[in-house]
Amino acid sequence: MKCVKGLGFLWMAVLAAFFALWGCDDSSSAGGDNGSGGNRGGIPDTVETFMELSDYDCGKSQKCVATYLTEYHDMAVCDGNNGWVIGTLIEKMDCDFSSSSDKSSDSKDSPSSAGISTKSSNSNTSGNDAKSSSSAGKEVSSSSEEMKTAWDYLNPDIDYGEFTDERDGQVYKTVKIGDQVWMAQNLNYAYIDVPYNFSYYNNVYISDSTSWCYDNDPANCAKYGRLYTWAAAIDSVKLATDAVNPQDCGYGSMCSALNGIVKGICPSGWHLPQKSEWDTLFTAVSDGSTAVGNKFKSRSGWLSDGNGDDDFGFAALPAGYYFKGDIRDVGKQACFWSSVMFDDTVYGARLHPNNVVGRGEAGNYMYMGYSIRCVKDSE
Repeated sequence: MKCVKGLGFLWMAVLAAFFALWGCDDSSSAGGDNGSGGNRGGIPDTVETFMELSDYDCGKSQKCVATYLTEYHDMAVCDGNNGWVIGTLIEKMDCDFSSSSDKSSDSKDSPSSAGISTKSSNSNTSGNDAKSSSSAGKEVSSSSEEMKTAWDYLNPDIDYGEFTDERDGQVYKTVKIGDQVWMAQNLNYAYIDVPYNFSYYNNVYISDSTSWCYDNDPANCAKYGRLYTWAAAIDSVKLATDAVNPQDCGYGSMCSALNGIVKGICPSGWHLPQKSEWDTLFTAVSDGSTAVGNKFKSRSGWLSDGNGDDDFGFAALPAGYYFKGDIRDVGKQACFWSSVMFDDTVYGARLHPNNVVGRGEAGNYMYMGYSIRCVKDSE
């Protein structure tokens, strides 16, 4: 996704300065007029995360209230209908920001800077403390033509291959690293209609799916791919209904016979990477150090100057991970499954903001949602 440029960027700068000037008025910060006839209703000048922002009332009386959203390096404006508008769609709102001038100079490539308007809803989370989230169960309006796909983040110096997933017609780029051939983008196969019901410290999180897109937006699926629970990754439904060797695999169940090559939900001719295959990939690109994440990361798309060199064409994008009804660390972290489990965890690989590559089973719980990179079967 692009940063807002041209008129969009200028408008955001104008809006930001208006907000900064208005924030100097003590009466306004106490809930006075917002410039369009509403009041702030306790909404602060700056909010750290979208989850925190969703805690504030955004009804009619708060319409056009603006706040700076640190997580996205962007401004968010209340639409008066319990939703927050971010990016270029602000220009289409009936708000008067004519008294503004300049501030938003650090607006960067972020998951919502290209015109996403999110309506709050709790359809994908429930329980004692369920809140509306920035990742699941929202009505989303987006300007898809302004958003990039995964192909836009590939290294132009790499000679990529490609193949078509016969199940849905999607075309994926591939890259050979050492003796292995990997998908050069995250899997985006819609593993849906398999309910997700997870309890965590007496709170229940329910979804109609075990794979998710950021903001439920197809444009974000095209860029980041989908996030899958491990049960979805190994295609536990197919394993459970196997006529010869049915297995109850996934969260809470040990897959004792799940050995060797596991196709999972990878396309025909491809499979989930084994631990040994992740290890082989790491050895092929590293000098023995774990601080080689920049060799895997895409050259753009990461927040806070976290872009990589992408020396080998792996082009990892920071899709974040799914946990407790929310997609977290988009723009900051990439998490990938393997086919190998350890008790209630799974061996996986993570790319962190500090370029450290985390490999192992610690913290990779089967009920979380991670990205999938498939490996080509040996010929």
